[in-house]
Amino acid sequence: MKTIEIPFSIFESEDTFHKAFAEILGFPEFYGRNWDAWIDCMSYLDDLAAGMTQVSLKENEQLELKVVGYEFTEELDKSDVFRDFCVCSGLVNSRFGDRQSETRLIISN
Repeated sequence: MKTIEIPFSIFESEDTFHKAFAEILGFPEFYGRNWDAWIDCMSYLDDLAAGMTQVSLKENEQLELKVVGYEFTEELDKSDVFRDFCVCSGLVNSRFGDRQSETRLIISN
């Protein structure tokens, strides 16, 4: 399993989130900085040749997205961006499943 630390501060706004994620995972220049584009890029973590991210996973490897800098409190519950991140991570995992891959995103703290 590969682990990448994600600072909770990026969940301040959708724009902040997408800018940070593009940098952290090395999304391409044409990355649209929206949830559909995020799902598309993250869905190719196991296909480096696609050029959608500079982070690559081995076949059926999992990626732990370790969110640091917060505790499970009302602060987290009020973050629409964090909620959307969780929902969209589930959609990425569904895409992996549709391709019969065991690659998955795991959100932790």
